[in-house]
Amino acid sequence: MRVLFTTFGARNHVHAQVALAWALRAAGHDVRLASHPDLADVIARTGLTAVPVGRELNEDQVMEELREREETSREEYDAATPDAQLLLAMDELRPEKLTYDHMHGVFTAMTSAVFQNYSSAEMIGDLVDFARGWRPDLVVWDPLTFAGAVAAEVTGAAHARLMFGLDLVGRMRESYLAEVAQRPPALREDPMEEWLGPVMERYGGTFSEDLVAGQWTIDPVPTSLRLPADLPYVPVRCIAYNGRGSIPPWLREAPKRPRVCLTLGVSHREVMGGDQASIGELIDAVAGLDVEVVATLNARQLQEVDSLPGNVRAIDFVPMDELLPSCSAIVSHGGSGTVHAALLQGVPQILVPGTMWDNGIRADLVARSGAGLRLDADSLTADALRSALDRLLSEPSFAEAAGRLRRETLATPAPRDIVPVLESLTAEHRRRTAMGPDAPRDDLVRNHA
Repeated sequence: MRVLFTTFGARNHVHAQVALAWALRAAGHDVRLASHPDLADVIARTGLTAVPVGRELNEDQVMEELREREETSREEYDAATPDAQLLLAMDELRPEKLTYDHMHGVFTAMTSAVFQNYSSAEMIGDLVDFARGWRPDLVVWDPLTFAGAVAAEVTGAAHARLMFGLDLVGRMRESYLAEVAQRPPALREDPMEEWLGPVMERYGGTFSEDLVAGQWTIDPVPTSLRLPADLPYVPVRCIAYNGRGSIPPWLREAPKRPRVCLTLGVSHREVMGGDQASIGELIDAVAGLDVEVVATLNARQLQEVDSLPGNVRAIDFVPMDELLPSCSAIVSHGGSGTVHAALLQGVPQILVPGTMWDNGIRADLVARSGAGLRLDADSLTADALRSALDRLLSEPSFAEAAGRLRRETLATPAPRDIVPVLESLTAEHRRRTAMGPDAPRDDLVRNHA
């Protein structure tokens, strides 16, 4: 079958799709990966075939405009006015906060400021044109790239979201629709339908919830850490892909002291322009400890540090799946790729999340599982981090909980294992499409996954 992957122009979102794309390719299926032209070279370096669609996204410029909008809101309005950061936050889980007004505001802001930028009219048009010519059987789309769902619906392909992290959209969407249903019919406004409905009408179709949540969702998050949402999920083990890399000579030798990985990832500094946690506080915290620290920091980040302690090795990049098996702990920003890599290797974690997407919720979930501790980036001190690291290395419960999550992760089907599931679901979609719009769809995924 022909499988079209698609995501917006962000490198880490491409990386989240590579393992499954190659599993399908290795099984003999034709695979293409469509994204903004910014990512064409990145995709090509994975060995997959790139399909540039739309104009260059220039995500760093988009985020800079959002930051400027946030600053303007702070300067022009009083403290009671929500700033851009709050309006774009989908990580609220407290039931008492999930009011109609709050969720409607979030979906309105996200649809206009983010979703429509990531899936512009130009991108949707190019993707639909390509899909009409190539005729994919299955479209696998990033959960923030709704152009993939549109292209699939227009061409009649089966389609699924492939999560890169926690399902914030699915979780809030479920609560939002429940609130909308309580309102009088004349007041049931929905920003997603107001955007995607006219888009589908241009192609002769209509809006459905499949455009928001997919026909099913392929999810790399361990089931015990998944957010509650009544959606059909196909679990898959997260297999790390970080691009090209090599194993440095020092990594071939066993560490003489407990090894600690210190990383803030690349997403926040590439997209948001910097790190939220203090590099200086992080380095001060590990100075003098009887541990070997491997800090994945680039030259710009190291400018914040006067000098490196003798127990700290700074390296711009090293593949996490090669480094983490030798580590006794990891200190990170809580990004999805980093956390999933640590879960797979059973490494206890200290998470210092910023405000980017789902990092804070993920940190809370890992802490609740007993496999790590959370510290707040805004109030981080060297003493607090040093104390947390001492606990992580000295109390066996953290390693035991991390081991349980590792076993759960390893028990989750690998990408190659879900290929037959995707083949079966796609074939069933094709059969039911041939039967017409009245064909039953109940438990389609639950019966296969």
